[in-house]
Amino acid sequence: MSYQTFLALLVFAFSSSVTPGPNNMMLLTSGVNFGFRRTIPHILGIEVGFALLILAVGLGLGALFSAEPRLYLVLKVLGGGYLLWIAWHIATTRSLAEAKGDAEARPMTLMQAALFQAVNPKAWVMAGGAVAAYQAPDAYIRDSFLIVFAFMAVGIFCTSAWAGFGTGLKGWLADPRRLRVFNITMAVLLVLSLWPMLR
Repeated sequence: MSYQTFLALLVFAFSSSVTPGPNNMMLLTSGVNFGFRRTIPHILGIEVGFALLILAVGLGLGALFSAEPRLYLVLKVLGGGYLLWIAWHIATTRSLAEAKGDAEARPMTLMQAALFQAVNPKAWVMAGGAVAAYQAPDAYIRDSFLIVFAFMAVGIFCTSAWAGFGTGLKGWLADPRRLRVFNITMAVLLVLSLWPMLR
């Protein structure tokens, strides 16, 4: 991969990582409800899970989905169902105190966030697009790792920014009515973020 191609890859990684999607909507909400520090495992889980997803697509799993589109349909249905369940939990969180004290209301763990990437349609589109555009057939192993490096280099800043923005809103959303409206809005946006990928 040439220097110019790698720079183009970094731009692609940044633009696709910083835009709204399921991960970023959940990080924003987690920042509001749990604060930045408690959201760090969620951030790291996204990075780890997405890195593994890129490697899986780059090393051949993407070809399996191309050959058998019904498997991808199953993935989209599972991912959509899981996101609806998460959206429901976001929408029904009533206060910051509940988010801190309720056993059911807690931030995603590193493992949960990593596993979520396997059913996140936007993550699949990003990984597939990056591999298709930037991986050379004669250097697919090296290029897969370069794509992982590019996404991790910019992704950690993008995901941290969304969680940090949510944390910044925490004081303003201490009012239960504002928080309720915010959580319902985030739940709706989370569901809407799936629309382009599930068509």
